Amino acid sequence: MKLQSDPHSGANTITGYGDGYVEINQVSYAHAVLLSSDGAISQWPAKAFDNLETSHFAQMVNLKPELILIGTGSRQRFPKPELLKPLIDAKIGFEIMDSQAACRTYNILVGEGRQVLLALIVEPT
Repeated sequence: MKLQSDPHSGANTITGYGDGYVEINQVSYAHAVLLSSDGAISQWPAKAFDNLETSHFAQMVNLKPELILIGTGSRQRFPKPELLKPLIDAKIGFEIMDSQAACRTYNILVGEGRQVLLALIVEPT
């Protein structure tokens, strides 16, 4: 699915997504990503939901976002609470949703000027 973005905003936006990929600023990625509205796009070492580790969430704390959206793949799944401890201890708000909903929500929050971080699992096809 293609999404509309404002090319003049200067913020990283999701411009499309589908089975096995996410498109950020019109560049396709076939792996998990960490994406902030104003920072770098980086590969997130979380290959699949079942492989999530505490270190994957601790990595997000260092980026100091206002809010974190966690896209868990094709369906919404909740990580074990102990994995989320770094976010809770840092008092960083987070929302967990399926990856497509996370992409849409991310674009809305970026459009509002929020400092949001998207942690997105991209499931292989």
